[in-house]
Amino acid sequence: MREPVIAYVGIGANLGDAVATVRGAIERLGSLPQSHVMKASSLYRTAPHDAQGPDFVNAVAQLQTGLEADELLAHLQEIEQEAGRERPYRNAPRTLDLDLLLYAADRIDGAKLTVPHPRMRERAFVLVPLSEIAPQEVTAAQLAAVSGQRIEALPPA
Repeated sequence: MREPVIAYVGIGANLGDAVATVRGAIERLGSLPQSHVMKASSLYRTAPHDAQGPDFVNAVAQLQTGLEADELLAHLQEIEQEAGRERPYRNAPRTLDLDLLLYAADRIDGAKLTVPHPRMRERAFVLVPLSEIAPQEVTAAQLAAVSGQRIEALPPA
């Protein structure tokens, strides 16, 4: 078992009751073995980015986990499957999307997993909620670079 590390997970949904799905995913992340949610961002409504379909509901969760990165990825994919995730084509609308954004300070470049997430710095729906819970992980220049992308915080439940 590895020493616990901090990992950040991007959460998004744009099919069905996306708000409930994202909230449920945050709860489910907290039930993973050797893991607990330390922080979760507000929920945000965003336009699809390089995708089609209705607006997305997005958030980012900070986990403390003793799982290895590949084990965590397997659990994230299992949660997606439980939520009915299908992958008919790249960037298809989805019931739930979970992305491992950061895993400690590790750099991973594997066939199934790349960390830091390769496109996270191009996406307001990742950077804005990430900056809310981990401002040290996002620079002002990175936020400025995505400022043209539509994103709005949803009111708390």
